[in-house]
Amino acid sequence: MALIDVAAREIHAKIVYYGPGLSGKTTNLQVIHRSLPPQHRSDLLSIDTESERTLFFDFLPVELGTVHGFRLRMHLYTVPGQALYRQTRVAVLSGADGVVFVADAQKDRLADNLQSLRELIQNLSRQGKRFTDFPFVLQYNKMDLPNALPVPVLDRYINPMRAPRFPAIAVRSVGVIETLRAILRLVVDRL
Repeated sequence: MALIDVAAREIHAKIVYYGPGLSGKTTNLQVIHRSLPPQHRSDLLSIDTESERTLFFDFLPVELGTVHGFRLRMHLYTVPGQALYRQTRVAVLSGADGVVFVADAQKDRLADNLQSLRELIQNLSRQGKRFTDFPFVLQYNKMDLPNALPVPVLDRYINPMRAPRFPAIAVRSVGVIETLRAILRLVVDRL
């Protein structure tokens, strides 16, 4: 839930990048970090394993200007995708104001995407949030790979709710900023 600090004239909101392991969540934050001017971002904090897989979460605070005289600060998080970190995902998702679901577009990852999406919906429900009313954006990452499913097929399986979705190639910075802009609009509109 967003924090509005009237005395400091700041609004703090939390956006979580969610999805299966190795789908590109951390890469999204790395691209965003590189894309923003230094005065609008802090350091990207990552807690990862020796093999550079996210262990707890990645965190990137960004400042996005003002809305009605309040400075808007977004706190971007990723969750670890590996099955063993289920409770960590629940903890990081707590208090989120919006979610970007990063799906791996490869055909052999469809089941992982569906399982992760079901878990997300379940976790939001347990936190008293209705998924259908929650700021939510999909990103179909790795669209450049030869076994990537076409967007209409991904839509049929992963996006029956017709949420905003963006094809992406995060390692090349394609679709990353567009995805971020879409979730920011939804979160700000809700605030």
